[in-house]
Amino acid sequence: MARIVQKFGGTSVGDIERIKRVALRIKEWRDQGNELVIVVSARAGVTNELIAKAKAITPHPDDREMDMLLAIGEQETIALTAMALHAIGVPAVSRTGQQAGIVTDFFHTKAKIKRFDSSPLNADLAAGKVVIVAGFQGVNEEGETTTLGRGGSDLTAIAVAHVVKADICQIYTDVDGVYTADPRAVPNASKIQEISYDEMLELASSGSKVMQSRSVEFAHKYGVDFEVRSSFNNNPGTIVKAETKSMEDVVVRGVAVDKDQAKIFISEIPDKPGTAAKVFRALADAAIIVDMIVQNMGRDGVANLTFTVPKTETHKAQTLVAKVLAEVGGGKVEVFENTAKLSIVGVGMKTHSGVAATLFQSLAAQGINIDLISTSEIKISVTVDAARVDDAQRAVHTSFGLDKA
Repeated sequence: MARIVQKFGGTSVGDIERIKRVALRIKEWRDQGNELVIVVSARAGVTNELIAKAKAITPHPDDREMDMLLAIGEQETIALTAMALHAIGVPAVSRTGQQAGIVTDFFHTKAKIKRFDSSPLNADLAAGKVVIVAGFQGVNEEGETTTLGRGGSDLTAIAVAHVVKADICQIYTDVDGVYTADPRAVPNASKIQEISYDEMLELASSGSKVMQSRSVEFAHKYGVDFEVRSSFNNNPGTIVKAETKSMEDVVVRGVAVDKDQAKIFISEIPDKPGTAAKVFRALADAAIIVDMIVQNMGRDGVANLTFTVPKTETHKAQTLVAKVLAEVGGGKVEVFENTAKLSIVGVGMKTHSGVAATLFQSLAAQGINIDLISTSEIKISVTVDAARVDDAQRAVHTSFGLDKA
């Protein structure tokens, strides 16, 4: 007997028939004598529908009220999944994030888990029940509903696996593992059998939609190995685990693209100590995640500063930057949303040379211009025109020998 955490994404529970199929799959695991905690997302499309309704009322809805609204999606799914299990004779109980014991900080729409009281889940498991937990949500110290950001159900599942000391954590999605690139854009992409936490984290933070980056970071911190697999078949998935020496034999593990990027360009900003600090302090205080940053050398007392943020944060970032520029005495701010980020990732970069040259040559051969560049020990990222990014990732995928034989 094992204690297993299984997470089912929005596509897996997209309608009543799929919820029934998920219930049958859960029953198969339980009939083998396993204890199960199930984490579910909102049904596919529901979160987007709720966001659209909010923005039909106001272009910039209040973050607290958005959390109240968006939490509805997962609460619908946990109840329906519990009912589907009851219908086939499986004792089950549904729990919201608050009822499961998840306590977060105070940042609405992108909260972080502060602590997790596992006693409600352990009590349900001891009573022989399958526990269905709402992903993506928790409650802050004042009892207000919070959400963990898009993809936050993954984080919920990893956190649950940690606190209940699960033997296995399985992330079920609409693909049967992690691929060398998005198969919808790169037909020759192939499934990766195993990948390190660091590689998975870099791919997730670079735009891969398989896992939320914060969930991978949490898994790495607490040593929670997990498997990404399909809810539509029984094929083995991709194991995400600690790095091993053999993983360095592969120079580039995968290519990721993030089309949800906007470029903020600040020109004629005063070239004096503390100016950039004020800009990024304002963004940090608003919990806006800044990715790539480039500052030009100052001339005649002014400089230019460029950085990227998620498109959903564009309005907020532009407003905050404008306030800072007024305080420091000058500068102009512009926003460019036709930007996409392409990244190559692999722990093998630490021991192999020529990776950047191959990347830049493959893009040049396609006539694709590079805007910004950033690097880490196992990743190189560039921004390119969003209209050419799919061409870019296909070319790069081929250049690094990742196409299927």
